Amino acid sequence: MSVLRRFGLLAPLAAFSLAGCGLNSVPTAEEQVNAEFANLEAEYQRRNDLIGNLVESVKGAAGSEEQILTQVTEARSRATSATLSADQLSDPQAVRAYSEAQAGLAGARSLLGTVIMERYPQLQSQQRFSDLMVALEGTENRIRTQRRDYNEAVRQYNVRIRTFPDAIGAKIFYGAEPKVPFEAAEGSETAPTVDFNTAG
Repeated sequence: MSVLRRFGLLAPLAAFSLAGCGLNSVPTAEEQVNAEFANLEAEYQRRNDLIGNLVESVKGAAGSEEQILTQVTEARSRATSATLSADQLSDPQAVRAYSEAQAGLAGARSLLGTVIMERYPQLQSQQRFSDLMVALEGTENRIRTQRRDYNEAVRQYNVRIRTFPDAIGAKIFYGAEPKVPFEAAEGSETAPTVDFNTAG
């Protein structure tokens, strides 16, 4: 049997073996993690934009509450300046810092909503304001869903790079490192309150 013929018989076997070692599945799983993270970033950006619009809508009625508006604006600024790239998804400190900045904005948004409802009931009658508050609450729900989807993609990726046979290709070809899931922020078990004060 010639060398070329032997090589021709071994090539499909080698390709099959490599495919079974995560050559294709590991980058596919990593791209899924990156895609879910990009979706999460989009939801965070949507929230940042909505909060900016909400602050502008409230400024006229809440002129005496400059300190609260300043706190919300600063929290929004920290959240928008906090960055996390796909390359940093394996760095627990970078993921934690990003998550904390986003949690700070969620807390500030909740504070703003509570103050508005308690002190400025006239805003409830403004359709633009009401629409913004409803959109913001929907965005918070979408963020929670997207964080869950991201964490599930991370779980699948981390399992894939640690289990045989994909672990072979993950280490040899890609030097794959586990991705970091987002942990629940302190107090996140309590959903932010949006109260239109309609009961009273």
